[in-house]
Amino acid sequence: MSVTGPAGFVAAGGVAGIKPGGTPDLAIVATADGRPVPAAGVFTSNLAPAAPVIVSREHLAASGGLAAGIVLTSGNANAANGAAGREAAELLCALAAEELGAAAEHVLVCQTGLIGVPFPIDVAAASIGRVASTRGPDESDAAAAAHAILTTDTVAKQALVEGPGFCVGAMAKGAAMLAPNMATMLAVLTTDAQVGPGELSAALLAAIGPSFNSLSVDGCTSTNDTVLVLASGLAGRPRPGAFEEALGEACASLAAQMAEDAEGATKVVRIVVRGAASDADAHRAARKVGESQLVKCSFNGEDPYWGRVLSELGTAGIALDPDQVRISYGGVAVCEGGTAALHDEEAVRVHMAGRHIEVLCELGLGSGSGAILTTDLGYGYIDENRTTS
Repeated sequence: MSVTGPAGFVAAGGVAGIKPGGTPDLAIVATADGRPVPAAGVFTSNLAPAAPVIVSREHLAASGGLAAGIVLTSGNANAANGAAGREAAELLCALAAEELGAAAEHVLVCQTGLIGVPFPIDVAAASIGRVASTRGPDESDAAAAAHAILTTDTVAKQALVEGPGFCVGAMAKGAAMLAPNMATMLAVLTTDAQVGPGELSAALLAAIGPSFNSLSVDGCTSTNDTVLVLASGLAGRPRPGAFEEALGEACASLAAQMAEDAEGATKVVRIVVRGAASDADAHRAARKVGESQLVKCSFNGEDPYWGRVLSELGTAGIALDPDQVRISYGGVAVCEGGTAALHDEEAVRVHMAGRHIEVLCELGLGSGSGAILTTDLGYGYIDENRTTS
């Protein structure tokens, strides 16, 4: 169970006709009674945001951080559609609000899919009431919603984290265009912890740092990236720090699931940088290595080509002394002091042949540390993205 795990929430998923072939493409996540509750969101840093991002931002601002539900569609991003796109996003909220018995400003909207294609609002609008009327609190309802938001994903992504006396439920989609800040991705989280809008927003910002903001598949940032969280409050106040910890765990789980399902990926790679002059330097360096096409190709070829890693560290814009650099694959150092190191080649070969790879870069300059989750660059990614998809 995911978004319906916490008390006070219902969900639904169904077919609106946005995608061809009767594939599910419309989801609803809402409070069971239609009552607005504390809500918070983090959105794409892209300066060409899609209509649903604009509308959801406005609704959160107008409501003072309250929401009763979220309507989500897949198959069409409703991005780069001008005024017509915003009108469509607003209408989706209004129709969902009517079904929920809530005000339109208390409904948020997420959309994902093709960019620059007019959104078929007439088709979608006719389905809102029908799909929303099937909402329920069961695990099957949450699963239906999680499947309805997928695009190139191969599996639904869900999580449920049990805290002391409360829980956090979550669902997400995302298989490519995953790049900080915000790793196209959508995520919806729910909790029955009693948390106000301000502290909910602060907790979400803290949670996305080591999770979604530390995930990059291809270095591209979508027009639609959105993470939303709703808090019913039915479980009462959590003990200090417990909610933040659970929310962070849920976000980390979703980020890991997205990396595992990344388009065309054959490897999931964790790049860790330690000993940097600062944490900011460490994160910058990890991102530079993780987003390097040359390095990603070497992961695909199972080649521990540490020279490419060292080269990327040298162009990351951070403090660096090559003579202090140590690079390890799977715990085996292949570079010491910026030069090749004698090592167990078979151990490295076995590590590189596995599904999960870890690269550790030790810079020897300070106590700064950071990490990023990424993937290799495989043939499947190119096949998926060489045409409109």
